[in-house]
Amino acid sequence: MVTIHDLKEIMNDYTEPLIRLAYYYVKDPQAAEDIVQEVFIKLYHAQNTYVECGELKAFLYKMTANKCKDYLKSWSYRKVQLQNNIFPSNSKLDVDELIRKDEQTIIGEAILKLPLKHREALIYYYFNDMTIRDIASLLSTPESTIKTRLRRGKELLKSKLKNIEWEVLLNG
Repeated sequence: MVTIHDLKEIMNDYTEPLIRLAYYYVKDPQAAEDIVQEVFIKLYHAQNTYVECGELKAFLYKMTANKCKDYLKSWSYRKVQLQNNIFPSNSKLDVDELIRKDEQTIIGEAILKLPLKHREALIYYYFNDMTIRDIASLLSTPESTIKTRLRRGKELLKSKLKNIEWEVLLNG
């Protein structure tokens, strides 16, 4: 049984990685925070149905991923996307701004532009230090499919980043 004290500890341990995971799915920091909050509420209310048979981390990641997928299918998300397509923002990145940006930010933005299945595999593997076997189990997908998604995701990422002059290499 999860007590309020236990829930606070779980939230302290997992809030940041879950928000990061949700953000990589939905590409909206506010929506990511809302999704993670919903996950913790659901964990607290569903404590009678959650049986401690697996790792809590995997359970929370799976629940967060599912909530993100539900959000991406929702009408509110589609409405926001439609509004963004009709009224696009004028914030284009120029070359000078890219040079000043941190390499990690550039890579993060490039990852966000990848298709969901490739982005998902890369995030779990590189940002959450999960093994291919763990990712396959979490996504209910064969390990060979995860390996293919990782390989293709890296290829897509490499093509998106090929025209960027890396400051580390220029000043090294």
